[in-house]
Amino acid sequence: MATSEVKQHWEDRYAERDRIWSGRVNAHLERVAAPLPPGRALDLGCGEGGDSLWLAEHGWKVLGVDISDTALGRAAAEAEARGLTDRVSFVQTDLSQTFPEGSFDLVSAQFLQSMVHLDRERIFAAAAGAVAPGGVLIVVDHGEAPPWAQHVRDHVFPTAEEVFATIDLGDRQWDRVHLGSVERDAVGPDGQAGVLVDNLIVLRRVVSTPPAV
Repeated sequence: MATSEVKQHWEDRYAERDRIWSGRVNAHLERVAAPLPPGRALDLGCGEGGDSLWLAEHGWKVLGVDISDTALGRAAAEAEARGLTDRVSFVQTDLSQTFPEGSFDLVSAQFLQSMVHLDRERIFAAAAGAVAPGGVLIVVDHGEAPPWAQHVRDHVFPTAEEVFATIDLGDRQWDRVHLGSVERDAVGPDGQAGVLVDNLIVLRRVVSTPPAV
């Protein structure tokens, strides 16, 4: 599928309502990032900016990327309203085609799943390559369909181990901080309470020790 078609899909999605997401930070990212020393962060598929803005408010210098100009416009407006424009910036890109340059202390991919084309293997390989020594890569996926999402009840979601197996980590060394499924309480679009199952992958790039002379 061409970039223009994928982009239009997401523009149409964000045009459905004035706000699609809650604006709150994803819980798994908050737990992983809160104890880390702030540095440079890359938020892949940042949407309306909830994670990027939370990171910026907690001292990180953040680059948020997404394919939707509509979502990025909302994120940028919220950053300005909160006085965070010196700490967070947003860039439109199709991650299946291009990837931001530079290295980052935290690279986050929260629910980077799509019903239209998304080259996740390419994106995750590039994400791993963008993690600075000592930095962290966090990938969070839906592990099962939400109980209220009947239209995807028969969809088979990969396990955390299956997702991990697709990530090309290159020849760098990594610590597996977490690899598995986790549950969290959530509320559906019509106020239904339910338990969601997510895949959580947290990897820390090992700082290589120079050989003894």
